[in-house]
Amino acid sequence: MRILVRAKPGVKKAYVKETTDLFEKSGERHFVVAVNERAVEGRANRAIEDAIAEHFNVLRSRVRIISGQASKEKVVEVM
Repeated sequence: MRILVRAKPGVKKAYVKETTDLFEKSGERHFVVAVNERAVEGRANRAIEDAIAEHFNVLRSRVRIISGQASKEKVVEVM
């Protein structure tokens, strides 16, 4: 499954929240993922993958960012 993610790195309180009004594309699940890690050397991306894996209760190896590594808007695949 592919989900659309708006990343919020460097926040004090981490969370994963499903929302409906982030992107124009319909038919896809949209999430806001806030993580404590800053967007330095890929740390925030790894934390986002970890948070999504925990949210969907899957192994970390089954989650990967497939688009938007350097952007706040990402496409993430959960296998």
